[in-house]
Order: sequence, then structure tokens, then C-alpha cells
Amino acid sequence: MNEKNIFIVRAGEAALKGENKPYFERMLVERIKKLLKRFDGVEVTRKEGLIFVHADKSIPPEDIIKWVSKAFGVQTISPAVEVESDIEAIGRAAVEYMNGIIAERDIKTFKVKAKRADKQFPVESPDIARQVGAMILKGCKVLKVDVHDPDCYLYVNVRKGISYIYQDKIEGFGGLPLGTNGKGLVLLSGGIDSPVAAFMMAKRGMAIETIHFHSYPYTSERAREKVEDLASQLAVYCSRFKMHIVNLLPIQEEIVRHCPEEETTIHVRMFMMRIAEKIAEKNGCTMLVTGESLGQVASQTAEALVVTNSAVSMPVMRPLIALDKTEIIAIAQEIETFETSIEPYEDCCTVFLPKHPLTKPKTERILKSESTLDIDDLVEKAVDSEEIVDIFPKK
Repeated sequence: MNEKNIFIVRAGEAALKGENKPYFERMLVERIKKLLKRFDGVEVTRKEGLIFVHADKSIPPEDIIKWVSKAFGVQTISPAVEVESDIEAIGRAAVEYMNGIIAERDIKTFKVKAKRADKQFPVESPDIARQVGAMILKGCKVLKVDVHDPDCYLYVNVRKGISYIYQDKIEGFGGLPLGTNGKGLVLLSGGIDSPVAAFMMAKRGMAIETIHFHSYPYTSERAREKVEDLASQLAVYCSRFKMHIVNLLPIQEEIVRHCPEEETTIHVRMFMMRIAEKIAEKNGCTMLVTGESLGQVASQTAEALVVTNSAVSMPVMRPLIALDKTEIIAIAQEIETFETSIEPYEDCCTVFLPKHPLTKPKTERILKSESTLDIDDLVEKAVDSEEIVDIFPKK
């Protein structure tokens, strides 16, 4: 029966969506299929609340697990063995399975956990566990039962026609399937924070596009390449997306020329938000996403964020707002963006940086300073000059 490797994939929150559950599960299946397109001989199906991946045995199981785990909405993955739904057949398969584990690992104790999904099956769950456990004791002489702290759990899932035996429940990222929660535009810099913010919103089911600001020639082509590398790593989780690239230098020069030096950072940030809002509206994004964390730098104090928000009417999501830097770095390392983020290439936020930036700006004061600028014209020119790059997942 096991001509292919079998993997059981369990949805997390998607399984709790009531009448909308089939929609979320279908979206998750499609996302898993897309991630596994890199392999030949893979089939993904949905049946009775579970997702099954059947993969050719030439594909290393760890590769299937690696890519399935990157699909938001996946709670756990279990490499499994299929067996006929017959108590004797299940017992024989369990003995063979446990002998395979003994050959690979030093285990002395086990416990069987059984679930009877098919309520017509003549043996109830506790008795399935007892009978299969007894057969394992006879067939695996080195093992003993330990119901409290076993070296190995053996799971038996009895379903109509076919049952499954497995031991591992490998954690995925959880969350909601990509594309089930609208689309947002992420302000993506070359730093640590904004890629993590994009990842966290995508984990909640949001499709993303990104916008990146540069100040060429003050910022280099290599700095731009770094951001494209970051975006490519994000696309592993977020699928292919568009990155909008805008040169902010003409606006920065106008701000430096007409506004007080200590306000420069706030003005630049407000223009970023205005430009991002225009591009978001053109591309069907309903909100902006930033990597701001409260109090981390001068432009991220509570007062500065209030002023920044006043520049746009679109909602601004800040998923990192209450995280400290060590928490953000831990996520960046987990999703493999950290090493690229810390490469020493400049970004536009470091250009014309004031010596003593204003940390507690007042909206009235900032708007008065901006009255010397032709805001609409500057924003329109920036939007018109955007470059669009298609971002594909890193191989």
C-alpha cells in the first residue's frame, strides 16, 4: 500500500473557521501544492479535515517537510504509514514500524495513542490502543509500556478504509493560509525589522506587496540588491510579489532645504507614508505595514507615530510594535533574513540624518513646517517615477 511516502498535514486556526473552514482548507491545499511544484511525483489532497501529501520515495522526506512547513496555516506535519483499517493489519504494521524506530534510536518505552475517526470501526479508541500495544510488546521484545513518560509515542488514526500510523508531529508556523486576509503594502527597508513585519502579517493570511525607498546615488546599487535578496527570502513564505522602488532623494533635498534639521526624520517618514498610500491604492492594498517598534528610534516614539499616522488615511499595521529587539532578531534568524539584514549597506533613512532628531513632535508644528513644501507635487512625481520589480522565491 505504501508505494509513496505519506505525510499528514494538520491545519491550525483554519480548522476552527466553522462554515468557512472548507474555504480556508482549500486555500491551504493550493498553497502547499504551489510550494511542492518544485518536485515531481507529489499529490496533495484534502479529506475529512486533514490534508495528505503523497510523494515519490525518491524525494527525501525532510525536503517535503521543509517546504510544507513554510505554508502558513500548517500546524503540524507527520510522516505516516498507510495500512488497511483492520485491527490485525494495524497491529502488524505497528510492530514493523516500531522495529524500524528501534533500529534508528535507542528507545526502551512506548505508549500507543489511538483515534477512531471512523465511528463504524468495531473497536473503540481505548481498545485499539490496548490491542496494538499488546501486539507491539509481543513483536518488539526490547520495549515496555510507559503511560506517563515514554521514549516514543505511537499514534494510530483509524479512518474509513485506510488507517495511519506515525510518531512525529513536526511543528509548522501555524497562522492562516496566505491570501485569506486581504492584501497590504509593506514598507521594506534593508534592516532587520521590516522583513519580520512582512512575515508576521503574511502569517495572518495577508498577501503582500512591498515598497522600497532609496536615495541613489547616496545609497548604492549593492544596497538595493540587498533589499531584493531580502524580498526573495520573504517570497519563500509570501509567494511571488511585486516590489515598488521609489527614489526619495528629491524629496529629502527639499526637506533639508526648507524644514528645520531636527524635524527631517519625521518629514521623510511622512512622505514615505503618503507615497506608499498612493501606490497601495493603485494596487488593491487596503493597508500599510511597517516594521516600527515603539520607542526603538526617534521616529518610533509614541508622539512620532501619531504624527506619522496623520499623513495618511489608510490603516497602518505595526505587528512589531510591542516586541523588543531581541524578540525581533530571533524571528529574523528563524526565517533566515537576519544575516542579509545586517550586511553593512546604507539605506535612505541614514541620508541627511539630523544630529539631534526630534523625539516628541507636535502635529501642528510639523504641518506648519511642511507648508513651505508642495506636498502633492512631490508625492505625485515620486509615484510616477516608481520602478516595479517582480520578486520570486529564493531557490
